[in-house]
Amino acid sequence: MSEEVKGRISVETENIFPIIKKWLYSEKDIFLRELVSNACDAIAKLKKISLSEEFEGGTDYRIDLNFDQNERILTIQDNGIGMSEEEVHKYINQIAFSGAEEFVKKYQGEGDKPEIIGHFGLGFYSCFMVSSKVRIETKSYRKGSQPVVWESESGTEFTIKPGETTERGTKISLFLDGDSGEYLDPWKLKELVRKYCDFLPVPIYVKEEKANKQTPLWSEQPSSVKKEQYDDFYKYLFPFAEDPLFHVHLNVDYPFKLQGILYFPRLKHELDANRMGIKLYCNHVFVSDEAKELVPQFLTVLQGTLDIPDLPLNVSRSYLQNDPLVKKISSHIVKKVSDKLQEEFKRDPDEFRKNWDEISLFVKYGLMTDEKFYESAKDLIFFRSSNGDLTKLEDYVERNKEKNLGKIYYAGEAELSSVYMDLLKSQGLEAVLVDSRIDSHFLQFLEGKNADWKFQRVDSELADQVLDKEASPDLADSENKTIEDRLKEIFSKAVGREGVEIKTEALKAEDVPSVILLPEHLRRIAEMGQFYGQKSSELLKTHTLLINRKSKLVKNILSLSKGLHPEKAEKLARSVYDLALLGAKLLSEEELSAMVRRQRDLLEQLSSD
Repeated sequence: MSEEVKGRISVETENIFPIIKKWLYSEKDIFLRELVSNACDAIAKLKKISLSEEFEGGTDYRIDLNFDQNERILTIQDNGIGMSEEEVHKYINQIAFSGAEEFVKKYQGEGDKPEIIGHFGLGFYSCFMVSSKVRIETKSYRKGSQPVVWESESGTEFTIKPGETTERGTKISLFLDGDSGEYLDPWKLKELVRKYCDFLPVPIYVKEEKANKQTPLWSEQPSSVKKEQYDDFYKYLFPFAEDPLFHVHLNVDYPFKLQGILYFPRLKHELDANRMGIKLYCNHVFVSDEAKELVPQFLTVLQGTLDIPDLPLNVSRSYLQNDPLVKKISSHIVKKVSDKLQEEFKRDPDEFRKNWDEISLFVKYGLMTDEKFYESAKDLIFFRSSNGDLTKLEDYVERNKEKNLGKIYYAGEAELSSVYMDLLKSQGLEAVLVDSRIDSHFLQFLEGKNADWKFQRVDSELADQVLDKEASPDLADSENKTIEDRLKEIFSKAVGREGVEIKTEALKAEDVPSVILLPEHLRRIAEMGQFYGQKSSELLKTHTLLINRKSKLVKNILSLSKGLHPEKAEKLARSVYDLALLGAKLLSEEELSAMVRRQRDLLEQLSSD
């Protein structure tokens, strides 16, 4: 070629470039990802050629980003394979995009955006999002090749002419438009290199300063990586996070390609489960901070990297969710995670138990939402016991099957020192402790999975073992009323509200005058309502007040009611009910204030008698 040639790019660009320029404008940073990725590809191709051919120039491969603030020019230069005039026509002037019109129709009106437009053959043309003019200076690696200069101001028309460079490779100069001056800042360029191209296998320099890490640890063979390297890599990815508990290194070549490292973070709070920390890569190029289409939701609490070269990133989310490849990848990740949990438990059961509190939310949610995960991890269901130990649920059931008569007693952590737990412990009984809002759903889920598991909260019904079955019979008095009748009469008047059922029993613990029992089904409905932010106070007003006939205080109330002080008996009965409500944590602030006033009045009366 001895003179300048003008031409028009052979594709329906008048439809495509408005989309690139405007529709993708909010994500215009990706132009740098595309150009640097192309430069890295050019070097990778040359590296392969070097195995069988000789070529001019050295092998000190690199990519350079430079800029001229006065001229507003940003350059991206590589010393890779370069292009001849014929290749410029083939790869630049004839966009390798047979489905251009389909692309326009599919995406022009949709909210989902393709994550890596290079998969359309449009990677280079993303530079027109930030440029008023683009120049390519390139020279092929082949001996005797002539340099070529390509220029375009619109992206639709171009000029091509002989160049003067003597260096192998490609240099792209972007004449930035008025809205893109931010790319003339070295800190901005370093930030984008770190975000998108940190793990490309070629050193990238910004104004002669190396800007990328280069070593993607996930590409190494797991057997060759030490624990310290995994820990250091995690700190590099998540510099402000605590040390992870353990990790899973994924390395698959068949039937799909998948590499990555997933770390189990420490979940200190339920809200931590909402964070997402899996970084998605495609051939070492960063694509997204979200991987929720690739892994089940319960796994999005993990942190780390996934690199999937064959992932169809240029399609909608709904397509991804139904894509067979994605389903296979997701299933593989679930299996590897469950295998890792089993491995960690077998390796060091004590350490696993120590870490349980920080992974229990993740495991419970996974068991409930993923059938395959449940099948592989169902023997790793742990609960804190009222005895102070962390126990496997199946061990608890086996240990207590004779005493508990087929029931699994449970209580909230806050109830560990309650009267209900005292009654259980006094008879050598044991309960599992629940401490998160997900547990009401989890217990119901477990009952559905195993017909032999029946969970009963300690305040829903007293265990038979705490009842005194040998207590003296409840005989009728001269008015043909039993003790139960008398107590129901006294306490019904003292309570004075609907929805409260009054029962009497003889408890082995004589120092407990009464307890509140809440129906199991109402308790669960209330707790599930709290999970969704609903108030449960009205629902829990329906409960049972169980009076202990063996209590000395209850006997005194009964005597007072028959004597000269029935009003004092009623006030004492109300105090017994108030204390039971207080023990069951069912008093609102307003009701607590009213209780304090009643106690004060009672004390004044007692002190004056």
